[in-house]
Amino acid sequence: MTKRRNQKKIKSSQAMALLLLALVGSALYRYAVPASTASIQDIPAYNGSPYVTISDNVPTFTEQDWTTDSYEIYGALDALGRCTRAEACIGPDLMPSEDRESIQDVTPTGWVQESYDFISGQYLYNRSHLIGYQLTGENANACNLITGTRYLNVEGMLPFENMVADYIQETGNHVLYRVTPMFEGSDLLAQGVQMEAWSVEDQGDGISFHVFCYNVQPGVEIDYATGENWIGEDT
Repeated sequence: MTKRRNQKKIKSSQAMALLLLALVGSALYRYAVPASTASIQDIPAYNGSPYVTISDNVPTFTEQDWTTDSYEIYGALDALGRCTRAEACIGPDLMPSEDRESIQDVTPTGWVQESYDFISGQYLYNRSHLIGYQLTGENANACNLITGTRYLNVEGMLPFENMVADYIQETGNHVLYRVTPMFEGSDLLAQGVQMEAWSVEDQGDGISFHVFCYNVQPGVEIDYATGENWIGEDT
């Protein structure tokens, strides 16, 4: 999401059209690009909102994905040890009935922890579940945990996780759910996560979203290549 990478040569007229749409849509925190082409270069720079909608807020699940059989899949770590993707069809049967246990033994990539007195809880980084524990009960799984700022965890992802959990508990229905961390190049810290969800039994009437949540922390500068961080000049 750096200016240098945003200025790469556009390779096709279609890509140019998508870029023009982005420049208009970013002012409204919407980014209408076809889901199949969404990438980290498509995401507008952080501008004060913890998330933006992408692909006109339409998730990319197809009819072949529709099922009421619960499942969960966690992609293997890549060559750099980074999480790749987590996907599930979440029903009441997957949701945990026990409290979460410790996840301190998992150290995701980019974990350079620091504390700042202006952050709630002080610590900058959380071990952020791609699929929240309240949804599938998956806990200390290295393929489901990334280094995420407190802001990403609480302001970005948690409201969407709560929305899905509340819906399933109230209806007993299933929700297709996919979270993809988005890295730039060989960075060890994700720029953010792409979250998609779609309720199956009512064909998206209850739950339907496609958003990107920013892995930032207001007041803190972050080196995404390493995860190192320091207090911002304007703080």
